[in-house]
Amino acid sequence: MTSTENLSQETAHQAEGAQPEAAAETVSYEQLALTLQDAQTKADDYWNQLLRVRADMENLRRRAERDLENAHKYALERFVGELLPVKDSLEMGLVAASDETADIVKVREGLELTVKMMQSAVQKAGVREIDPQGEKFNPELHQAMTTQENADVEPNTVVAVYQKGYLLNDRVVRPAMVVVSKKP
Repeated sequence: MTSTENLSQETAHQAEGAQPEAAAETVSYEQLALTLQDAQTKADDYWNQLLRVRADMENLRRRAERDLENAHKYALERFVGELLPVKDSLEMGLVAASDETADIVKVREGLELTVKMMQSAVQKAGVREIDPQGEKFNPELHQAMTTQENADVEPNTVVAVYQKGYLLNDRVVRPAMVVVSKKP
């Protein structure tokens, strides 16, 4: 065989072998295109889900902010509703006491009822009174205004209360101002 014939046969053989490879490449390109299209569809779906979740989160954040703002704004509404009758009672007592023919006994009774209304209102709000007369001095609840020598009671005992203290849900709002005993 001559080199020209050899070359022709080789070229023909390569052409025959190239066709199945081209077909294989065509199939793999089609598969790749379908896979890519499927991946793109999934990516679009995930992107849309992400956008919806972001919008839901933003709406939730706004709603929480609005609820918190309303809670701050109207937190005392019920307490104020409890105090308004006390205010009304004080105003009526003031009018009754201003009358020249006012009966001091009736005014005193009215004030006592008003104080009871006030105590009830603040108790409903979680306020408790600190009245430590005769108790051991507690610096977390009491503020010692002075000490006084007293042989009748143990040292560090509250012998007088200048001003009652108050707790709001077990937190000191105002300590009781007291006189504390010491050894003579």
